Amino acid sequence: MTKTLYMNREWISTDKELSILSPYDRKDIGTISAATKEDVKEAIKIAKSAREVMRNLTGLEKYGILMDIARQFEQRKEEAATIIAKEAGKPMKFALAEIDRTIETYIFSAEEAKRIVGEQIPMDGARTGKDKFAYTVREPIGTIAAITPFNFPQNLVAHKVGPAIASGNSILLKPATQTALSAIFLTELINNTTLPKGAFNLITGEGREVGDVLTSSEDVAMITFTGSTTVGKKLLANAGLKKVSLELGSNSGLIISKTKDLETIAKKCAAAAYSNQGQVCISLQRVYVIEDSFEEFISQFKKETEKLVVGDPLDASTDVSSMINPEEQQRALDWINEALDEGAKLVTGGFVDKNVLLPTILVDVPEQSKVCCNEVFAPIVIVNKVKNLVEGVEALNNSIYGLQGAVFTESIEEAFYVQRHLEVGGVIINDIPTYRVDQMPYGGVKESGNTKEGVKYAIHDMTHEKLVIWNNAK
Repeated sequence: MTKTLYMNREWISTDKELSILSPYDRKDIGTISAATKEDVKEAIKIAKSAREVMRNLTGLEKYGILMDIARQFEQRKEEAATIIAKEAGKPMKFALAEIDRTIETYIFSAEEAKRIVGEQIPMDGARTGKDKFAYTVREPIGTIAAITPFNFPQNLVAHKVGPAIASGNSILLKPATQTALSAIFLTELINNTTLPKGAFNLITGEGREVGDVLTSSEDVAMITFTGSTTVGKKLLANAGLKKVSLELGSNSGLIISKTKDLETIAKKCAAAAYSNQGQVCISLQRVYVIEDSFEEFISQFKKETEKLVVGDPLDASTDVSSMINPEEQQRALDWINEALDEGAKLVTGGFVDKNVLLPTILVDVPEQSKVCCNEVFAPIVIVNKVKNLVEGVEALNNSIYGLQGAVFTESIEEAFYVQRHLEVGGVIINDIPTYRVDQMPYGGVKESGNTKEGVKYAIHDMTHEKLVIWNNAK
């Protein structure tokens, strides 16, 4: 029997198994056990029993555990990346880059484990505060359930597991079923560390079966979720008073204003739009170009897009491969055709070749088209012209989402205007909205989420602030 559930430092199998198929060639690449509701309840019980020992770990001990995970990833980098390429269809060059970021995220977590601090409160600023001394301390929240997506099966997991360990919490990890093999690989690494028994538990299987138990359990103190807005809303509605951290969808946009180097910008846009087949929360989906530069930009962007190598994700030269499953690929193709029916024009791509949806550019796209107003999560970019920067900002803000937005401009006044008026969690000046490093506060507004990730900021969510007041009066 396949043993892929991990509880109390033991591998466990179940009666139900699920096969994992390669997105590219649909070959069977592995089998996982599917947890039952009773399995999930048992994992929660085990995680609860480990709370106290996790709470008592020193900063140095947590640092050592996290650095051990990072070192093992460094030693097995190619192996970890190959698993991602096979199960997620992510081209190998980007899978290797993800492992590099994963290593950094665990190192950032290790560093933060040694500097979790509160603050001193100036009590004597109040009339009755004389002879009082006060400060805050941050304490672990308890047991954290991490529900993670397929598109970054190591680094987005690291953004939950790393801070959870650093802050002294026990963890339940529910990975996306399609990329559970990466979670199993991580679990093997964690099993080689001195992390206390029961502190980390892996639950593989079907999301609805597992998620309902996690969100309803009174022994889970926090749900941290990265995924679709639809699922995030359901989790939030079912969670009661427990803390829920949501990193959700987006249709990230870019404004190209007063700038000369359109060739370089086009290269950046191609990288931002089609990396991982556009299956990135901050993938570049919408571009608004000042009309004087529109034709030249489209020419350059088309050229850079058509340079991309399409094919097998295990080939080192591949830039774009298959989407996560045939259903998602067909959904994206349907959205393209719907936009064309609504008046959009196709510049390049727009069809599937050898099981890969080719990188697609659409222009003159109506705002109500799904490829514009919804999260496309596919290798599709819409490019529309605008009269001026203000119109570009209005178009970019015309969205239910607000994760990151960007502008290319040579005007400092325009840059400050965009900074002030974009309704997003992060504004990028003279770079793509897909830019992210793993220590920065990352998160959106509107329907893109309700929190900030980035190790320091996740630790803040994963801890309680406790106030302590001393009466020094005699």
